[in-house]
Parts: sequence; structure tokens; C-alpha cells
Amino acid sequence: MKARPFTLLLLLFLGISLSGADARTWTEAASGRQIEADFLALQDDSVKLRMSDGREVSIVLSRLSAADQEFAKTQAASAPPAARASSGVASGEAAASGADWPTWRGANRDGISPDTGLLKSWPKDGPELLWTYENAGKGYSAPAIVGGRFYTLGARDGEAMIICLDAESGEEIWAVSLGEDPEKGYNTGWGAGPRSAPSVSDGMVYALGMTGDLVCVSAEDGKKVWSKNLLDDFDGKTPSWGYSESPLVDGDKILVTPGGKRGGAIVALDKKTGKTIWHAEELTEKDKDNAQYAGIIPIDVNGGRQYVQLFMNSLVGVSAEDGKLLWRSEWEPGRTAVIPTPIYRDGHVYITSGYGAGSKLVKIGPENTAEDVWDNKEMKNHHGGVVLVGDHVYGFSDGAGLICQDFKTGEMVWNEKGRSLTKGAVHAADGMLYCFDENEGIMTLAEASPRGFEEKGSFKLPRETELREGTKGKIWAHPVVLHGKLYLRDQDLVFCYDVKG
Repeated sequence: MKARPFTLLLLLFLGISLSGADARTWTEAASGRQIEADFLALQDDSVKLRMSDGREVSIVLSRLSAADQEFAKTQAASAPPAARASSGVASGEAAASGADWPTWRGANRDGISPDTGLLKSWPKDGPELLWTYENAGKGYSAPAIVGGRFYTLGARDGEAMIICLDAESGEEIWAVSLGEDPEKGYNTGWGAGPRSAPSVSDGMVYALGMTGDLVCVSAEDGKKVWSKNLLDDFDGKTPSWGYSESPLVDGDKILVTPGGKRGGAIVALDKKTGKTIWHAEELTEKDKDNAQYAGIIPIDVNGGRQYVQLFMNSLVGVSAEDGKLLWRSEWEPGRTAVIPTPIYRDGHVYITSGYGAGSKLVKIGPENTAEDVWDNKEMKNHHGGVVLVGDHVYGFSDGAGLICQDFKTGEMVWNEKGRSLTKGAVHAADGMLYCFDENEGIMTLAEASPRGFEEKGSFKLPRETELREGTKGKIWAHPVVLHGKLYLRDQDLVFCYDVKG
């Protein structure tokens, strides 16, 4: 059984001398156990603390006493805006990764960059282009960025590749095979190549190809450590547009969603060896729990860790310990493809999907019951993803353009629609929205504010790829801002811009 994050902290710091005179005694609500540490910051569901030896740790807010929770919220509210924006990372894999971008949508899988001090407006021609890389191959993979290296996936000459670049210069360091790309069998009329982002953890890179190849390689040189195939090893069923989720690494486990008739639509593997730890056997094809395109997110709720995944017609939570189904919420309007990754905050899970489905907010009760808070058609996000900044969700809604939606009520606060604000991907950094148009490759900077849309600059990619010619594909790789750099991709072309100035 995996120890809970709070218990791990107690074990790690047992016997360490107390912090300074201003240190606070923090109490775990369930057990009454205590540690002493200085408050640093509050981000989403985690409190960041500094122990007496200088190490920084994160604890899930809901596990603390009511008094501690109130203290943390008060301290966070009184902190300067810049401090609140840079308030650390959540527990688990996120805490270990610092300010890196180790997986799909970042350490917290929320699409929000840890960067601060970025430009709040751009010159007329946009920020400075630092470098361009021209051999990323076919595909829509977003990057993972760890330790100064940029990892992505792409197909070259019928072979899916894991590609490692120097994040500062754009120079290729290594590229290794992920598996064959047959360029058929997964709706390649929209373009071939990998769709998912790699995940990086403890010196290893984990990547999932569109035909089910799951590979672990060394982050240093790309040497293969182990591999599996979701069809051959788990009786999976390939989604219509190919496997597209990005593997989740959580502690000693890596999680993916094979789907298929066998049951166990979600599997947990030992990240070091690839050996199976558990199958979520209650998730079956009969219940329409086949693999879709969203990423699994880890959450801490009701004193335990869960994994949340969105299927075609249901949202589920399973136990991180054994994969047991804990709750299910029906998503009846889901059709064709459900793609955006869920968002979690304070016992609530937000989901959205396109093809007219809409969005809803689900409350997870004390006994792991799932209850709809609201359900509407305001946000119908196809695949560009949404971000939660403050109490508002931002993203592109089919037909409405860029919208701002109240997280708690589901009401649309505002929408903006125009040439470059019809449809695309949204990323957030330092209180700003980075809106990447899928049609023409126009990147727009705007404030993330419920007061209304206010553009702060825009620019167009200097050129488009030739690899999309003859397909229905568009510019679908999600943007990432990290260490003052904005990374954009159009198939084989990767562009890096200076957005710190």
C-alpha cells in the first residue's frame, strides 16, 4: 500500500528540530499528528511549507485541521499578487518536479505555467523568435520540458519517434523509435503521427504512440528500458483517432487507459519495470469505458488518493491503491470523441467536451458520492483544453469563440469571437491567457480576467508546415510557456519565443 503524502512527510521529517520561533504547528485532521513548519504559499489544493532543514514540502489542504486551512487561506489572500501566482506546486509528482513541465498540461495537469515576471504586452510584431527546429515530424504532440531539455513525439518516414532537444538552443540531442507509424487505421485523414505528450520522471521518459506502443526510455540518451503494447498486453481497443492520452506518472506508478473488452480500462504499471500493479476491472466496454482522449488526473479527496478519467459517457474516480471504482457520474451527451482533460478543485471535478456535449461540475461527497452541481452547454470545448484561473474557466467553446465561464455556477461571463479567436488551444501563465488559433497559427495574449477580454498583443507563426497538405488537420499542438519561453508547434516545425523580455 502506498503511504499517503502527509504520512510520508511525517516519516521524512520525524525527529528534525523545530523551525524558527515563527514556525506554525500544523495538524492532520484525521489523526491529530503534527509537524512544525513555516508557511510559504497556497496553490489550488496544496499548502507549501518550509521545514527547519530548509526543504520545501507540499501538503493537501483538505487533510489539515479547519484552523490550519483557514490560516493558510488568510495568509495566501494577504500575500502580494506575484507571490500568489508563484505559490509552488501540488503534491506527488508535481512536488518533485519543481518549476519543470514534466507531463501533459504541466506538473498539476492544469495547463497553467509556473512562470512569473512575464511580459504583460507584446510589441507590434510579437515577442522575439529565439529558434526554430524543423524536424519534429508528423503529429500533434505537446512537449514535456525537464532539466533544460524539450521532449516531444513525432513521426518520421513511417516511424514514430521520441525526440529530445536542448530547450535553450533547439538543437537535437537524440531521437529514438517509439514504434511503427502505419499512417492508417486511426483516422489519418486528419494527419498521421503521435497525438500525446511524453511524461518525464526520475530520469525516464514515458511515451504512448497512436497504435498503443507504450515505451520507457532513459531521459539522458533515449536508451530503451521497457515497453508494452496496449492492444497485445492488455487487450485494449484503439480509439478512432488513435491513442492520444499522455501517460500519468504518480509516485511509483504509470497509468494509461487501454480500454477494450477484457475490463480494466485503466491500468497501473510499475514505472521502473512496466509490470502490472492493478487493472480497474470494474471499468468495462459494456459500460462504454473504452479509451477516449482525455488525460487521467490524480486527486486527493476524502482522505485518500484517486485517479479521475473521462470516458465517452461517464466520468469516474478509482482508488489509487487498487483501482477499485469509487464513484461514477454519467456524461450522457458525450459523443464522437471526448478530449479535454478534467479539472479538479476543492472536491469538485469540471469536465467539458465538444460535438454539442457541453460542460458540467461534479461534487464528490464525503462517502465518494458524485452529484452534479450544474450541467449546461455554455462551454463546448472540442480539444483545445480549458484552464481554471481564479474562479473562472477560460477556453474556446464551439460556436461562441473564446469564453469565460464561472466555475461555481457554469454561467458564461463573457465571450470574444473574431478572426483569431474562433477555435484553438488555451494556456495560462502569470495571469495571462495564451490563445493559439488552430486555423492560421495566430497567437493572442490577453488578460485572464472576468471583467472582459482585453488583447495585449498577437503575432502569426512565421511559416506553416507543408506536412498538413492534403489532410484535414490543423494546428493542434498545445502551447507551453516555461522559463520565460513560449513553445509553439505546427507538425515538424517547433518555434521558441522570448516572452520574458
